[in-house]
Amino acid sequence: MWTLRAAVRPASQLFRVVSGCGAPRVAPPLPPCPERALAAFRGGLGGPEGRGVGGRGPRADGRGSRTGGKEDEEEPEDAEEEEEEELLRRDPLLPAGTQRVCLVHPDVKWGPGKPQGTRAEWQVVEAQALVRTLDGWSVVDTMVVPSKTPGRKLTFGRGTLGRLTERIRGSPEITAVFLNVERMAAATKKELEAAWGVRVFDRFTVVLHVFRCHARTKEARLQVALAELPLLRSHVQSDVAHLGGRGGDSRRTVGSGESFLQVQRRLLKEKEAKIRKALDRLRRKRLLLGQQRRRREFPVVAVVGYTNCGKTTLIKALTGDAAIQPQDRLFATLDVTAHAGRLPSQVTVIYMDTIGFLSQLPHGLVESFSATMEDVGHSDLIVHVRDVSHPETELQKASVLSALRALRLPRPLLDRVVEVANKVDLVPGYRPAEPGAVAVSALLGLGLEELKARLDRAVLRAAGRRVLTLRVGLAGPQLSWLHQEATVQAVDVRPEAGVADVKVIISDSAYGRFRKLFPG
Repeated sequence: MWTLRAAVRPASQLFRVVSGCGAPRVAPPLPPCPERALAAFRGGLGGPEGRGVGGRGPRADGRGSRTGGKEDEEEPEDAEEEEEEELLRRDPLLPAGTQRVCLVHPDVKWGPGKPQGTRAEWQVVEAQALVRTLDGWSVVDTMVVPSKTPGRKLTFGRGTLGRLTERIRGSPEITAVFLNVERMAAATKKELEAAWGVRVFDRFTVVLHVFRCHARTKEARLQVALAELPLLRSHVQSDVAHLGGRGGDSRRTVGSGESFLQVQRRLLKEKEAKIRKALDRLRRKRLLLGQQRRRREFPVVAVVGYTNCGKTTLIKALTGDAAIQPQDRLFATLDVTAHAGRLPSQVTVIYMDTIGFLSQLPHGLVESFSATMEDVGHSDLIVHVRDVSHPETELQKASVLSALRALRLPRPLLDRVVEVANKVDLVPGYRPAEPGAVAVSALLGLGLEELKARLDRAVLRAAGRRVLTLRVGLAGPQLSWLHQEATVQAVDVRPEAGVADVKVIISDSAYGRFRKLFPG
């Protein structure tokens, strides 16, 4: 992770300055508006779908875009790109088409398996939202069933399982069952499917499929493919046992002298090594592009929050970008995307829209999820968006903060998180209990001016900069010095007095040098 940079200074090239003063710029020119700043920021990101710090979006021909120069040397060869695409060709995890789902939620009321800080009814609501995220899928029946030991082979006792079987078998409209547990063993899945007569899916499979559907960049897709490997291994083991009976088929050898099971395990191990190698290539490329971005020194604001809390809607409101289309669904954003906006001080910033957090994220997907959040550690400021209309908003807040701490972000970055209480239009009379939190309705535009002012101060503070109006003499070198060492936003020349009032954004260290060089 790189350290926080003097993020605001290059904005001197972004804004019009009143003419009639100063020496020429020593820095290379930067784009004069947020849109061009964003294009420059993306640099080699491959278009608007690219990751904020170096992922490349797809071109029309399916390959990453090239930006020329040094980046071309870092591009994978055609064979490597073809290999990466081959790694991403996988069979569907879930059946296509319309599915009418029975949601079965094991309600653990005591013991180590009992979820902390939540209730079964809200776990069910989130599970229903996961199912509705899938195109053509709907929940036609929901059953909350007490369970003492959800980790056991069939999750439920014999009597409970019999009642569930009778109800599911007796409902011809049910075409699939979503068992709201983190992970089923392959043997459990087969036995439940045999008992109930329909396909059965766990939380891991459903969330993984949603990740698959929403991943756009190659890096995110490869991370999902990596997370899928444990599922493939369990299927191989189960299929071998099913074909040969307690591993009998695993003793049959093929031409290499290996058993069928050994061959399958070796192929999956080789696939894992290839995926990790491809991810390393993309990360090295992202590091190079991240270094180029840091030379441009655009302030970056990472917008995080629980899934479906309104992050994308807020970014659209802050930037005025009509092309941003928020969606009312879980994990609508999986790849990190960048959007340019301008603060009241006229500093252009890049807002990073990140994947939404989720409580009880299946353990096998944590690495994939964390990789998509690496960009948060490369930001100057974190904005935590909360849906204060949600009944479990406090639990969601705790989940997000816990996940942020798990990312091992720099302590100063965590200490200056700006909390945004969103959707206050749905909570009449709402007042934030947390000091410093800003109440807004991103959809209706309420509280946005206060939030922009807060972000302005926070971004400048993070970069160690301040906005000042300095009176300098026209005959001296001060004006030229400020043009070279600070961001000059406006100059009000008073020729009759021989002075000018100069509005600048200046770092604390530069201001100290200015006062030392030009006392009085």
